[in-house]
Amino acid sequence: MAGKRKKNGYNAGTMSIIFIVLVFVVVMSIQIYKLKEKDDLLAEREENLMQQLTEEMQREEELEELDLYTKSMEYIKDMANKLGLVFENEIIFKESDE
Repeated sequence: MAGKRKKNGYNAGTMSIIFIVLVFVVVMSIQIYKLKEKDDLLAEREENLMQQLTEEMQREEELEELDLYTKSMEYIKDMANKLGLVFENEIIFKESDE
């Protein structure tokens, strides 16, 4: 009987393992929560950046169209008319102030 021990409950080793597991669970829960918040912020930022990208792509298309227009003969004629320039065979009729 000297070699046999009777277990009345948890010994120190079992208690320390339970404590370590609980600490691990708490730490992991906190890390998961922080990562979830970070993921939400990054998803929102990604959405904003995608919207900005779409706007910039539309602006790029508008600028390309404007660039083509400024190189066209139509643009040259429009600017010349604004400046009062005409072709040699054109006559400009202006309304009188009366």
